[in-house]
Amino acid sequence: MRRFLCLFAVSALLGITLRAQAPTMVTAIRAGRLLDPEAGRILTNQIILIEGTRIRDVGPNVAIPAGAQVIDLSRMTVLPGLVEAHNHLALTYKPEPESNIYYYTYVQESTALRAIQAASNGMQMLNAGFTIVRDMGNNALYADSALRQAIEQGWIPGPTIINSGIIIGGMGGQFFPTPEMVKEHNIVYPEYLDADTPDEIVKAVRQNVLFGAKVIKICVDCKPYGYTADDIRLFIKEAAKVGMKVEGHVQTEAGARNAIDAGIWSIAHSTGLNDEMHKLMAQKGIWRAGTDTPMGLDGHPVSPQAYQRIVESLKNAYDNKVPLTFSTDADYYVAGKTRGEVVIDFLRTWKDAGIPNADILRAMTINGYKVSETEKTRGPIKAGFFADFIAVPGNPLDDVDALRNVQFVMKDGQVFKKDGVMTPASFFHGGPVNGWRIR
Repeated sequence: MRRFLCLFAVSALLGITLRAQAPTMVTAIRAGRLLDPEAGRILTNQIILIEGTRIRDVGPNVAIPAGAQVIDLSRMTVLPGLVEAHNHLALTYKPEPESNIYYYTYVQESTALRAIQAASNGMQMLNAGFTIVRDMGNNALYADSALRQAIEQGWIPGPTIINSGIIIGGMGGQFFPTPEMVKEHNIVYPEYLDADTPDEIVKAVRQNVLFGAKVIKICVDCKPYGYTADDIRLFIKEAAKVGMKVEGHVQTEAGARNAIDAGIWSIAHSTGLNDEMHKLMAQKGIWRAGTDTPMGLDGHPVSPQAYQRIVESLKNAYDNKVPLTFSTDADYYVAGKTRGEVVIDFLRTWKDAGIPNADILRAMTINGYKVSETEKTRGPIKAGFFADFIAVPGNPLDDVDALRNVQFVMKDGQVFKKDGVMTPASFFHGGPVNGWRIR
């Protein structure tokens, strides 16, 4: 009794409230159709039982405990959450005022403002069914880390964020500043980290790790003095010390060859990729984050000739059995569309490349989990995994455009969208519900 009273007194002194732990919520989902993207098949009349944030059981004969919340999706197709493997949530460049030149966006908008926009874009992505987003740089001064921490701490809803911190490149990054801009104002930083020597490469990787990156992003060939295969191997070696992988922004065939030779984890964009490079990527199991832009996006035009090359490149990668991810680089504003709606428009390129619906779905789910390295804990609808999934009225195996009509979204066992309406109230908290030491 004395021990309890002492504990109570100390708790009162520290402002800690002693209370019984709330019982874990149990939710049962009645899924009329359950899509297994790995097998490319539909299971019918399944029960998904969720306890807290994780899936406890899945199957046709799962017993629903008394008192469980029951959500009826018996008229829907339930499937794992989608993955966008290359986006920039803290960047939205526009026709007005910056004429779609994102260098001006960086100059005009503070890190704080871009972090708020990243939070908005993240919710828009989740609303469209994307429960995981690889956020690959161009996030000002670590707005991406701030977004990930806020979501993980339980302050706001959003996808699981796999973020790269600041993109690392040779002097200048993707910018072409004047000497005055570099010397007087260092306009390249914080959008890019200069790293031209082995010591600078090591330090740049460590800086990103220190400030919350979960993957390393490099500019392989943004300048004539691009990275050699040995330089890229050093990036890979340093990142591996903390269990991280490296993605390379690649523009040229020479850059692609160096990245592939070094054994990079993933290659962003397709301009440097051809049949030979695709064959080499397939041999080494290197992920292709092709950012294959469709025609018809207002404010972001693609010519018919350029689109034909994009479609042919994606088809060639598929034919060569390159590991494919659904990745868009859709970091721009399109009037009347959310960020998630802009991203889902990239389905057109995959369809025009003649890729079967089942393989498009694998790229958007199974491959996305693998490139994000979440496949052992988050993504598949299996017992023990985090409860992240979506539901659509149609059958995406028959018509992949069914993904344009996401009616239900669950993230970490909490309903974010139901009957086509966002209901995110349960995600908003004023404090660190999931732990304040998240970094």
